[in-house]
Amino acid sequence: MRTAIVDRPIDAAKLIAEVSATHHGATVLFVGSVRDVNDGEPVTGLDYSAYGAMAERELRTIAEEALMRCPGSDVVMEHRIGALELGDVSVAIAAAHPHRGEAFEAARYVIEELKKRAPIWKREHYATGRAEWVEQASGEGSGAAARP
Repeated sequence: MRTAIVDRPIDAAKLIAEVSATHHGATVLFVGSVRDVNDGEPVTGLDYSAYGAMAERELRTIAEEALMRCPGSDVVMEHRIGALELGDVSVAIAAAHPHRGEAFEAARYVIEELKKRAPIWKREHYATGRAEWVEQASGEGSGAAARP
């Protein structure tokens, strides 16, 4: 298990390699990337910021919980901070397990809990020139502007 907040591009293939083992029959990779529209408004990029030590601690706790929920799993995740352009990877989670159901469950648990609990914030930049802090949401789209 490994978790990290990074300020560099995320290499998803390296995350897969970290969880690879001959006893695993399934590996799931979740990749979140910067999209060009949010709530119908054109997006040109975004900035992620985090409360570093607290975010690292929360990511580690979430990964540990995923391992308890799906014993025998391996989980690696990275979340990027800083300025990101359209298409850039903002978060990647690799989960492996001897069986596919548990690999999917571990990856889904991690991303959903990360979105709810991690002190990580994003500021979207729109084609109009406006920028706004956006509340993290566990589902599609995003909520009202917010930043603690």
